[in-house]
Amino acid sequence: MTVDVTIAIQPLPQDVVHLIAASEVIDSLAAVVRELVENSLDAGAHRITISLWPEQWQVQVADNGTGINLENLKRAATAHSTSKIRTLADLNRVNSLGFRGEALHSLTQLATLEISSRVVGESGWRVSYDSQGHPLKIEAVAIAPGTIVTVSDLFANWPARRQALPTAAQQLRGVQLVIQSIALCHPQVTWQVFQGTISWLQINPGATAQSILPQLLRTIRLSDLQYFQATVPSDAKLPNPDCFSASSHELERDELDKLNGEVISNEVITNDLKGEPYSDSWPGQDQTSSNALELVLGLPDRCHRHRPDWIKVAVNGRMVRLPELEQTILSALSRTCPRDRFPVCFVHLRVAADQIDWNRHPAKEEIYLYNLPGWQQQLHQGIDQTLRLSAAELATPLTRAETLFKVAETSGTYGAITEPSLEPTPANHLGLLSLKAVAQILNTYIVAEHSQGLWLVEQHIAHERVLFEQICAAWTLTPLEPPVILSQLTDHQLEQLRTLGLEVDPFGETLWAVRNAPGPLAQRSDCAEALIELSLCEDLQGAQVATACRSAIRNGTPLSQIEMQNLLDQWIRTRSPRTCPHGRPIYLRLDESSLARFFRRHWVIGKSHGI
Repeated sequence: MTVDVTIAIQPLPQDVVHLIAASEVIDSLAAVVRELVENSLDAGAHRITISLWPEQWQVQVADNGTGINLENLKRAATAHSTSKIRTLADLNRVNSLGFRGEALHSLTQLATLEISSRVVGESGWRVSYDSQGHPLKIEAVAIAPGTIVTVSDLFANWPARRQALPTAAQQLRGVQLVIQSIALCHPQVTWQVFQGTISWLQINPGATAQSILPQLLRTIRLSDLQYFQATVPSDAKLPNPDCFSASSHELERDELDKLNGEVISNEVITNDLKGEPYSDSWPGQDQTSSNALELVLGLPDRCHRHRPDWIKVAVNGRMVRLPELEQTILSALSRTCPRDRFPVCFVHLRVAADQIDWNRHPAKEEIYLYNLPGWQQQLHQGIDQTLRLSAAELATPLTRAETLFKVAETSGTYGAITEPSLEPTPANHLGLLSLKAVAQILNTYIVAEHSQGLWLVEQHIAHERVLFEQICAAWTLTPLEPPVILSQLTDHQLEQLRTLGLEVDPFGETLWAVRNAPGPLAQRSDCAEALIELSLCEDLQGAQVATACRSAIRNGTPLSQIEMQNLLDQWIRTRSPRTCPHGRPIYLRLDESSLARFFRRHWVIGKSHGI
């Protein structure tokens, strides 16, 4: 085959240039919805209605934002026209969702575009545009304040694009994912989505993303989620990234060998919260006052997923791809979910505009985030604090029936016996829940009382969580005298033992002498079996889990009152007290309000006797 060298490199025709550039921004129905909805949010809308006709390739987005006056409507769809930036310096402090001025002009290249809008106190106008974004038809229209954008006959001049796109059902799924992502970032907005004239999706507004997530995942309840927020003043320095590690809440060194599988000591595990304390305030839309972190976390003992499809990261109101932060989430939540399950987590960062570079991707799905290691540490600390069992979780408001019953108890003359209330539990410096060991059931479960009910705590896995975090903080090896002799080890098992730091020497044909072992296993009578188990683990963390599990007190072991209380005190202060390293729930919660409902204490005296 020969090449015709007479063909020169030639510039593309202008219409081809516009078409290619437009396809970088608008490549599907979901992209149309995303660009138009972002414009609505920039206009301050708190109610957005989306109508879809996928078979007709038509999309309409209506909002109640500030609207666009006639002069601006005439220029809205021209190339690179925007009200959001003015100079090159503005690109370094972008605070809006849209700013390039590409979306509306791209739509004129690919579809028929019509915009109706009205500003409060002015008349409404409808403008249709030609393929270059110039006004084609202008007429007065009576509408409520806000904007309605109608995109019809999408990709009519590019049939190859239509054929390459997935089916209508798949495109609707893409639209749904876009709306869900944006709704999480902007929980104050009401969303209504119609497929033709049929209501298809509705998302009600809420104070935070915590109230939005249960509307998107029907299997999740509001009580399955924990909300956390933290603010960092804009003039404050983020934590030093050099001090970031997976064990940022280290256990005190002198506590590491206090607790083993045989005896529960009187010592208490302490946690060191590094960095500045978090504030309870949230900066809202003001991105210049401070940096901020918002976190909605599915409690690992209640909700998790088969795939890591609900680990979401947003920055300044936009969902983005930040693999480094996603990996931080997985690291911070490792050994909290059951095997082969993944957490549910939504993280929203409010970052000073000059700390972000949005010019990485045409759809602005990928960004450059400055001081990424510092944000990783902030996120890790936020997750650690969210997983703690705090007394604030029990502060639930009284129901109307409970309030009525308490009033009746205090004002009634029928001589009802009122139980004395528990003394307030003293708050410690971490604000953690205070539990009192009451009894042991079947030598397996500890009955723990708190100010508003009781919990059943499974002693083995609670102790396993304590030991696991101790071992992770300090993986120490103790010499074995005499050494433990193992036989029939494979090459893989030998390699794994040596990877863990164990000294393994040949001791004869198919025999090996192990000369050291993890501290909790060294004095155990079943040390040989434990070492075999370690040789079959896949990595260091798996070996740490196996060591903690084998060293923890067994179910069926009787415990004294002091031993139970010591275990509760140490367990409640762990970083992830909700689940064991295998992902099993550690405690069963039974609050006083649940007991009152079961025993029908809300009944009014007299009515319950048929009077």
